[in-house]
Amino acid sequence: MHITQMNRECLLHLFSFLDKDSRRCLAQTCHSFMDIYQEPSLWSVLNFTCPAELNKKNFILGAALRSLSICWYSSRVKICNIEDWCKTALQKSMCSQHQNIVSDFLLTVSERCPNLQSLTLSGCAHVQDDILIEILTCCSNLHILKLENCSGVTDKMLAMIPVLACHLETLHVNFCRNITHKGLYFLQQFCPGLALQADRSAGMVADRIPEEKILFQTTVRKLILR
Repeated sequence: MHITQMNRECLLHLFSFLDKDSRRCLAQTCHSFMDIYQEPSLWSVLNFTCPAELNKKNFILGAALRSLSICWYSSRVKICNIEDWCKTALQKSMCSQHQNIVSDFLLTVSERCPNLQSLTLSGCAHVQDDILIEILTCCSNLHILKLENCSGVTDKMLAMIPVLACHLETLHVNFCRNITHKGLYFLQQFCPGLALQADRSAGMVADRIPEEKILFQTTVRKLILR
């Protein structure tokens, strides 16, 4: 039997074992495979390992999406985590591209994927509170939100969880340096049943504007001299 003679159920099962690129390549060979490629049930889970993958046309975003993961483990993540005022012009240019790619993608997710239940972001330093608040607003069935090494996230996002995320069961904000003890305490008071994890976040040094940085360094020097 030729592969094109297989029934729809068998083809869907076959496609489920392929990665995004392989699915797209196979779909371009004939109309019947393209029809299988566009089946919503194939795209309930999406995993990405770098921002560049978000620009590829090898996946479909839709209401069937339940789980989304963007986990970027690269030396460039360290550059993105540098405070903006410390970055060189080249570093700012690189980070600006990453920020636009990830932010635009997540906004599209908020528009097209209302049934999203799990979102994991790691190494996405440029994801801001407003983007996540938009996700919480549009994806009301979100149960799991895991953030790691996302320095753009602050207490502002935490404050909106009791208002917008009534179905949220698990929240991780690990190594998010602009999350504070005050923000975590507020969230625990209003959402006592939430499984909250915040490894190292509130204990890290938060971002400072240059004037604050200079004042901080001067104060430290005075204390040392004493």
